[in-house]
Amino acid sequence: MKRFRGFTLTLALVVFGATQAFGQTIYNSIPSPLPGNLPSIAYSASQAEEFGDRVQFAGTSRTLTSVVQGMSSWGCESGFWYDGNTCTTTPGTTFSHPITLNIYNVGVGNQVGTLIASVTQTFAIPYRPSADPTNCTGGRWFESSTGSCFNGYANLITFNLTGMGIVVPNQAIYSIEFNTTHYGNPAIGESAACYTESGGCGYDSLNVLVDGDAPTVGVNPAPTDAYFSSLTGAQYCDGGVGGTGTFRLDVGCWLGFKPTVQFNAANPLPNKNACKNGGWQTFTRPDGSTFKNQGDCVSYASTGK
Repeated sequence: MKRFRGFTLTLALVVFGATQAFGQTIYNSIPSPLPGNLPSIAYSASQAEEFGDRVQFAGTSRTLTSVVQGMSSWGCESGFWYDGNTCTTTPGTTFSHPITLNIYNVGVGNQVGTLIASVTQTFAIPYRPSADPTNCTGGRWFESSTGSCFNGYANLITFNLTGMGIVVPNQAIYSIEFNTTHYGNPAIGESAACYTESGGCGYDSLNVLVDGDAPTVGVNPAPTDAYFSSLTGAQYCDGGVGGTGTFRLDVGCWLGFKPTVQFNAANPLPNKNACKNGGWQTFTRPDGSTFKNQGDCVSYASTGK
């Protein structure tokens, strides 16, 4: 798995209120409210390591503060989703797993370009709820608020990018990457302690959530295309003709199966010369409106920059 590339921010930032106060959503394809589950791309079952999409950002803010990714957890604390009603989970139980966010430039012909950033963070992933044989069939869990039954459990993870100085262009290719028992870079292997436990390894039943709706913020430039890395040719639209085992553009069969993601960004910090003579800076609120403030100039002064 790729490691964090060492983005650092040496300037102190004076924050007034919440961390996201000066940020805004520049792309969002996550349904609201989030349903109990949606279709998903299964990494272990697809012999996959990396999956993502090309996105076009709205607004003008381009310094990323966070990326929220939709996931689908099919793992049980004990038992299995596919084995009758054996799936049992204590409410609130999670497993930890490192997941990587990669952001690339868009290359020639919309191929994967140069890497902009790669950030790995460890998340507490919830196991899916226990099977409910009273209200559901096939070992599924029951969502009482909607009266629906599901195999997987939709949840969100948030990459905190505040202070890393990751600046994106108007369009970028992004991906989610993580390792499973038998697949990844490198595969974790069967020696992991959880491989011998009743419910197996939660990460082997962890998927990326996908949806067919257009984004509510930003633009999806190619609704039928995606970017994928799998060891099996049959997982690609072209049957693997364009290669396997590398993260690449896959054209034509992804309509309705686009990753659910939200990008949040802020205006870049001004350079120190912009803060001279009491210069006012323009910030963007989450609703897109703007206002002026000298707060960042104060932070630069406090660090002697």
